Amino acid sequence: MDFWRHCGYHLLDRAADGQLVVTDDYLRLYLERAELAPVAESCAAERRLHRRLLAEPRRAVPEAEIAALDDVDARENYRVLLRFREQLLAAPTLERFYFGLFQRDVAVPPPFVYHTTEVILRGMLDGADSGLLARAAEVFFRQQRVSVKDGAVMLADAETVNLHAESGGLGNLGRMLLQVQAPLRSADLDVLTERDHAEYFGRDQRRDTALQINPGLPGSLALCEMLERWVVHFHGTAVKVTPIREIPDDEWLWHVGLDVEASAMLNEIYAGGEVDEERMRRVIGLFRMDFADAGALQTELRGAPVFLGIAMTAEGNLRLKPQNLLLNLPLARRA
Repeated sequence: MDFWRHCGYHLLDRAADGQLVVTDDYLRLYLERAELAPVAESCAAERRLHRRLLAEPRRAVPEAEIAALDDVDARENYRVLLRFREQLLAAPTLERFYFGLFQRDVAVPPPFVYHTTEVILRGMLDGADSGLLARAAEVFFRQQRVSVKDGAVMLADAETVNLHAESGGLGNLGRMLLQVQAPLRSADLDVLTERDHAEYFGRDQRRDTALQINPGLPGSLALCEMLERWVVHFHGTAVKVTPIREIPDDEWLWHVGLDVEASAMLNEIYAGGEVDEERMRRVIGLFRMDFADAGALQTELRGAPVFLGIAMTAEGNLRLKPQNLLLNLPLARRA
């Protein structure tokens, strides 16, 4: 199955270890972004610079060439792109570049980080035929709008919900999702199931499918599998992730929040603090991660599980931070 064609995965090469290698065509993809593509008002110097970079995407660009651009925004956009390109090309693979972003203080625009996450996930899913897995992977790089009603926890793409709510495309549903925690209606946003998951591949560009993540349901299990794949891809250690309803106190030695809200709440509870009931209701997923090789963990934690949590904001949004699994697991050694 092919999907997410827009992300440019097909433009990359692979290293001997399977990681992704940047090509000139992949660099050209960034030059085609709206921030860089010339418009009617672009000056001759801007058009000339754009042509030169399309011809030679790795070409050195002196500051004088940037300063010659008439438009202030165009000058800044090119400076941002060139700083990003420098860091991207300094790493042997896209994965090494991504990992390095969170190990040092590097200024990269969030859209570029999300795009890199998407491309890496697309590579991890190459050959996969599960629409549930692909939809669960979207949670890693696209903000989700959460709907909780009668115990059902649904994730919908936040940008899609906002767009259709404003345009009337989802009718009353979209407006309610913006205002309250309303249920998703499958006639407008289809909830993927094991029966019809393949439909995802015909509509992946529309981002108009929803994922139900209650423990044990297919959407939750797909999210667990993507977390497993993420850890083995970056750390080379196999794990089993299982959805749970609560964290047992006697096993709670380590946790990782997968977003800002969950990190704050888990830290507070673990430290002996109390989180009020209203905030606790924002927790929409808890997971247990077990390591196949106990030796992969630090000595004092060998054999112990790591607990994971996700939580929505007060406004009902979820922005996952998969980089937390790169930096915050208690591994004996880093990949």
